[in-house]
Amino acid sequence: MEVKQRNFKTMFYKDKKVVVTGGSGFVGTNFILELLERGADVTTHTHIRPMEIQDERIRLVKDIDLFKLDDCIKLLEGADYVIHCGGYITNPAQVRTNVQVLLHNINSTANVLEAAAKCGLKGFLDINSSTGYPDRRYAITEDEYWEDEPHEAYFGYGWMRRYREKLMEFVSGFSDLKIALSRGTAMYGPYDNFNPKTCHVIPALINRVLSGEDPFVVWGTADVVRDFLYVRDVIDGALMVLENGDSLRPYNLGAGSAVTVGDIVDAVLKATGKNPKVVYDETKPTTIPFRMVDTTRITQELGFKPKWTFEEGIKKTVDWYIENRNET
Repeated sequence: MEVKQRNFKTMFYKDKKVVVTGGSGFVGTNFILELLERGADVTTHTHIRPMEIQDERIRLVKDIDLFKLDDCIKLLEGADYVIHCGGYITNPAQVRTNVQVLLHNINSTANVLEAAAKCGLKGFLDINSSTGYPDRRYAITEDEYWEDEPHEAYFGYGWMRRYREKLMEFVSGFSDLKIALSRGTAMYGPYDNFNPKTCHVIPALINRVLSGEDPFVVWGTADVVRDFLYVRDVIDGALMVLENGDSLRPYNLGAGSAVTVGDIVDAVLKATGKNPKVVYDETKPTTIPFRMVDTTRITQELGFKPKWTFEEGIKKTVDWYIENRNET
């Protein structure tokens, strides 16, 4: 198949009316920044969390509860597209048992989808999660999503992610709404959650290294494999799916290469300039030992290629956190 060469920074979004749900969160904030750069007319909302960024170009609708269909309609009226980033992300320590995060994500996604259909939007973009995939020890393709159960560590969360796609299929069946679907791997970058009680692996490691821990104890083993993609690459790839992808056709959105936990630790130490004694505690639990997605489809069909290397992304994340950690 011939690879399509596309410019990441097309003019497609210029003057388009784009709503970003969850605009106060990590992914939503980065979507807003990119859309503003591309000249979009951006609307977002607040509910519980305040905005991370302030920009007079952003239309802000306050007190929107995605659990309420009427609020979602109010938010989406007059828009061309909605990028759905709203919803809770479960604490890694609670991923096996957190029922409420499943309920919130299903209800909020259903309401945003129904509102988008009722308001006659052109498109809905979702970044779903690779936690819905079954346990495979190789780069897994989009077509394998439904072949087996999700890994036991993600059983409830993974099935919630799968059901989101069934909701999209359902709404697509009675509307003209284009459903742009990407399945993201682990992501990291500026505006991530660095709260040590609730954050994920990369923010946790950065936070702990900069706090001066020595010895530096890492849970599990150094050879656990993950597929991490810098958040601004995630945004670029997802926007390509909305612009050029086929409706309801899933596209894996990952780095196309794997890193180990040992690689992550090395990159964080290099970026921070710290040199503690690293100890891997193999008695501590980890989740799935291998997670990587095959990115052939998004590469060949849409021309996606990550702009930042893993090391560059870690350095940019560390630099942002050092500059902003007193404000978070």
